[in-house]
Amino acid sequence: MGSEWMEMRKRPVCAAQEPAACAPGQPGVENQGSNACCFCWCCCCSCSCLTVRNQEEQRLRRTSYEVRTEDLPNCEESPGPTLEEASAWAQSFDKLMLTPAGRNAFREFLRTEFSEENMLFWMACEELKKEVNKAMIEEKARVIYEDYISILSPKEVSLDSRVREAINRSMAEPSQNIFDDAQLQIYTLMHRDSYPRFMNSALYKDLLRSLSEKAVEA
Repeated sequence: MGSEWMEMRKRPVCAAQEPAACAPGQPGVENQGSNACCFCWCCCCSCSCLTVRNQEEQRLRRTSYEVRTEDLPNCEESPGPTLEEASAWAQSFDKLMLTPAGRNAFREFLRTEFSEENMLFWMACEELKKEVNKAMIEEKARVIYEDYISILSPKEVSLDSRVREAINRSMAEPSQNIFDDAQLQIYTLMHRDSYPRFMNSALYKDLLRSLSEKAVEA
């Protein structure tokens, strides 16, 4: 009995020491080696993927910024309007939108109503129509989509679902006229909604008063 009891006392100690003394061919060690290799490979792969992705995102942001600053200036270059020209804006929305001075004045008003994106979108579409290079058409269309069509954009314009779906289908191979229907909707919205308020705004009335005073002084 004494020798058997002593043998039983020794067994747990041997069992606890067995993992450290396992031979390389045993399953426990193989699994540890496999996991370590897999962990290292995944880490390296993830780091490489993140690096490439970050570089690509930086390139796209830089390109998008260049397109925006080139094609969407804060203010269109134009001489100040004459009294005759500014008075003509009250005749029709088309006459207002035909001149850079009219668009600048209207855009200033839209900024006070936090709806300047409507004019920016309309201007961007006009610029896109002038483009003939296929690569630039695709790039500018992507920028316009991200800035004004995407529901994630803070500058998203208001469009109906039919127009949005048509744009989404065409984005795989965009053309200069991909946003024509959307541009017409926004043009109509500005005409019906914002234009009447602009005509009655202090901004427009002050402009007319200033131009009238200059005309009298001349």
